[in-house]
Amino acid sequence: MKRFILFGLLLVGATMGLKAQDISKHALGLRLGDSDGFGAEISYQLGLNPANRLEFDLGWRDSNDYDAFKLTGLYQWVFPLDGNFNWYVGAGGGLGSYDYDDDRFDPAFDFDDSGSFFFAAGDIGIEYNFNIPLLLSLDFRPELGFGDFNDDLDFDIALGIRYQFN
Repeated sequence: MKRFILFGLLLVGATMGLKAQDISKHALGLRLGDSDGFGAEISYQLGLNPANRLEFDLGWRDSNDYDAFKLTGLYQWVFPLDGNFNWYVGAGGGLGSYDYDDDRFDPAFDFDDSGSFFFAAGDIGIEYNFNIPLLLSLDFRPELGFGDFNDDLDFDIALGIRYQFN
């Protein structure tokens, strides 16, 4: 019985030391990654409760021969590390479309292609929440693609810079 009471007191003491993470209701910014995420993405985070949020990212490319977009949605769990440092994990997916139109002078080298794709994604990262409304993050996002454009496993690493507001 003494062990049970001691264990209960230790459990209550340990949980009192934990505090709920203070996630901002809204965060808007950029996620700067490699070209598999289509380079720079516009990123929006919506805080659902003190430890969970949704993240939506829109990446696009536009050039003379190539147009594409990629939309990603993730559900994330946020855990405190120390002070203003947090780490997070998430899961979700997305979809995209591309159009490649190579207008060359020689028809033998004319490579035109278009299509759409969808993917499943995971997310793990670390972030620092400044005392001003600035949030910096570094994350790793593996993506499993389905479709003509990307039908394999891809790894995307990115730096996030977001402005937080309520």
